[in-house]
Amino acid sequence: MPKVTQNFFFIICPGQTHGNSVTQMDGQVSRSEGTSVTINCTYSASGYPALFWYVQYPGEGPQLLLKATKANDKGTNKGFEATYNTETTSFHLEKASVQESDSAVYYCALSDTVTETAGGAEHKL
Repeated sequence: MPKVTQNFFFIICPGQTHGNSVTQMDGQVSRSEGTSVTINCTYSASGYPALFWYVQYPGEGPQLLLKATKANDKGTNKGFEATYNTETTSFHLEKASVQESDSAVYYCALSDTVTETAGGAEHKL
């Protein structure tokens, strides 16, 4: 019996925050189940902002997928990973083997500031 290949879509939306910005150039991405995907995200900011990936599944609101608050932090969740790279000012989202359940809208975002407090980092979005 021939293998049925299912295609599904990742929709990526750009964002901008008060002079600091993130850029996602991919638009709509289609991948077959079991293949890899990279969703590019580069940022422009003064200092070192906290970086985030949000996912919005069909019929649901956006939810946090990954975050990184300092250089070389690596976020992982649900088989996705992204590394905070200050040399290339990037936070690319990657997954080695996508599934149909990964079909969603993905948003890259950054915070204006990250302030150290006694209880840890405080994020001001």
